[in-house]
Amino acid sequence: MAKGYCLQEDIIVIDRDLTELDLFVKDFLNILKRYSDYLIVSGFVSISTGRARGTEDVDILVPKMEEHDFEELFNDLQKNNFWCYQSDDPREVYQYIKDMQNIRFARKNEIFPNVEFVPINEKKKIQFFEFTHPQKVRVKDFEFKIPPLEFEILYKEKILGSKKDKEDAKHLRIFFSNILSKDKFDKYEKIIRGN
Repeated sequence: MAKGYCLQEDIIVIDRDLTELDLFVKDFLNILKRYSDYLIVSGFVSISTGRARGTEDVDILVPKMEEHDFEELFNDLQKNNFWCYQSDDPREVYQYIKDMQNIRFARKNEIFPNVEFVPINEKKKIQFFEFTHPQKVRVKDFEFKIPPLEFEILYKEKILGSKKDKEDAKHLRIFFSNILSKDKFDKYEKIIRGN
């Protein structure tokens, strides 16, 4: 654990205590996992690996769900103290899912932090690729899935490109320098560039 993490059977184990944000995400995922697979992307990836910055939203990719499954998930979230920004009616909210538009959930009576729930399918090629190549991370008893590190770094550098994203990518490059793979960078760059 000299670098603040170690690898245990392909799981990256981070050596730190759980934060309020971790507990929020953990609670949400405990419900989501009953109904669907998922992948956490973007800012939370860097934050969960020790980058000291705040975030208001946690982006979670979720394969497009059938209406019945989504309604069950929605009702379970409501029952467990989450609310949806778009509506209290799961049928209304499902129209966003049907149209592949993002929706947001937060704890009742709060706005931040929130989960940005991103529906995906095979047509969203880059997102579908990272979704089907997850990397497991564990902090204490909280295990979750993120994209391959090299993919996340390149996506932040080449596609998103904001100052915050570049700083996130830099953090990931430094923090995980001894396990990053040049071959994977080469392979993922072609996918991200659409070659």
